[in-house]
Amino acid sequence: MPLRGFRAAGPWGWLPPLLLVAVAACAARASEITFELPDNAKQCFYEEIAQGTKCTLEFQVVITGGHYDVDCRLEDPDGIVLYKEMKKQYDSFTFTASRNGTYKFCFSNEFSTFTHKTVYFDFQVGEDPPLFPSENRVTALTQMESACVSIHEALKSVIDYQTHFRLREAQGRSRAEDLNTRVAYWSIGEAIILLVVSIGQVFLLKSFFSDKRTTATRVGS
Repeated sequence: MPLRGFRAAGPWGWLPPLLLVAVAACAARASEITFELPDNAKQCFYEEIAQGTKCTLEFQVVITGGHYDVDCRLEDPDGIVLYKEMKKQYDSFTFTASRNGTYKFCFSNEFSTFTHKTVYFDFQVGEDPPLFPSENRVTALTQMESACVSIHEALKSVIDYQTHFRLREAQGRSRAEDLNTRVAYWSIGEAIILLVVSIGQVFLLKSFFSDKRTTATRVGS
């Protein structure tokens, strides 16, 4: 699945399974996508990257997924493995492209026989453009420009923190709902067992006090 400079919307409500979220980005290309990875499946993504470009891949298994782990693999255009991790819940990897070409990164759930996973990843390509066209000038920035740059950087950090907190909140909610379902089933099972045992005890006690009459048969005369 090729990616061409997409970024998810700022504060987004939680993403259900099978939802692909992507919104156009600016000069520094970035891709934030949440997708469902079935059991015994592998999903790969491709990105055209220029030589010398700094890139960051960050991923996390969220909402569903057994032990919340996947295999991740990143390759350069020559097929050389730049990053490879097995059964990771989350991780981040930063690299600088050594040559022009198509880079491939794959998420694998082939080790799982029946559990599907919901995976979120953020793939950033390049640096953010300067906030002001003249930001790289030799002269110093004005006090207003410096304040705007500081606020801009702080807001980007806030967005990143919000994204991670939403991921953790969604994962925690999923685990809580799963635990609540298990407790409910266990309570129903205990109630059924208690009812069966109670009925059994009633019949057992009743058999102790029942009047058993025996009949004698006279043999011969």
